[in-house]
Amino acid sequence: MNLKPLANNVLVKPFKKEDMTKSGIVLPDTSDKERPEKGEVIAIGAGRLLDNGQLAPMTVKVGDKVMFKKYSPDEIKIDDEDYLVLSESDIIAIIE
Repeated sequence: MNLKPLANNVLVKPFKKEDMTKSGIVLPDTSDKERPEKGEVIAIGAGRLLDNGQLAPMTVKVGDKVMFKKYSPDEIKIDDEDYLVLSESDIIAIIE
């Protein structure tokens, strides 16, 4: 199934959390219950409609790795895969 977000919405595939830290500390099962804050952009909408009727271009593109506000996305499941839908304004950084 292909999804095309509308307006300035973005479809993001969240990054999976690590079960162990770099220093070797094993994280408990409850750690993955936290909402992700990073992911990869899978699809983007056309852009935000301005007052003059023109579209403001999106600042993110498919394939960008982004950081976003923790509680802003809506969670959806497609073919047993978890995805997040959020507004472009909820993205706080592109990870380079």
